[in-house]
Amino acid sequence: MSELFNWQITLPIAAGALILGYLLGSIPFGLLLTRAAGLGDIRSIGSGNIGATNVLRTGNKKLAAATLLLDALKATVAAIIGWHFFGSEAGLLAGFAAFIGHLYPVWLGFKGGKGVATYIGTLLGVAPWMVLVFAAVWLTIAKLSKYSSLSALVATLIVPVVLWFIQEPKIAAVMAVMTVISWVKHKTNIERLIAGTESKIGSKG
Repeated sequence: MSELFNWQITLPIAAGALILGYLLGSIPFGLLLTRAAGLGDIRSIGSGNIGATNVLRTGNKKLAAATLLLDALKATVAAIIGWHFFGSEAGLLAGFAAFIGHLYPVWLGFKGGKGVATYIGTLLGVAPWMVLVFAAVWLTIAKLSKYSSLSALVATLIVPVVLWFIQEPKIAAVMAVMTVISWVKHKTNIERLIAGTESKIGSKG
């Protein structure tokens, strides 16, 4: 428990890691890719979200896959850069800030994506093995429920718990904060799940 509060990072380095992460995370790849492909402003269709799920609504699966990959990797790159130059704590903060940057990009009036891909990307940068845990939980819940949103919500809930039990309190704490934020961003999905109106995987609705 004491390790959780024993951060060694200096304030200037922490600030630098947060700024770096936020700037990388705020790159709206979904918006940039759809515009480059001549599909207009992704914010004008579907949910208005800039993430891969909404990009998929354009009918371009390759573009959606590219968005998913880039949204994840921008957090991974932020975490790796911070970790490589300034240590694990800087990497963790940079990954966290990339997640925040994706959700609340200053360039788009702080209206970004829901952060699942960037959540995974942060995990890949700070605790790569946990991506397998996330994937296993997601696939299990998806197979049982057929709900993509529920699968992601449960996976983000399990990850911090597992990290805590394997003695990674700092990473667990940061990922727990990200989980709470992710659940808030999925508020409408949760409401639809409760109401039974959430679209299932493979559904055209």
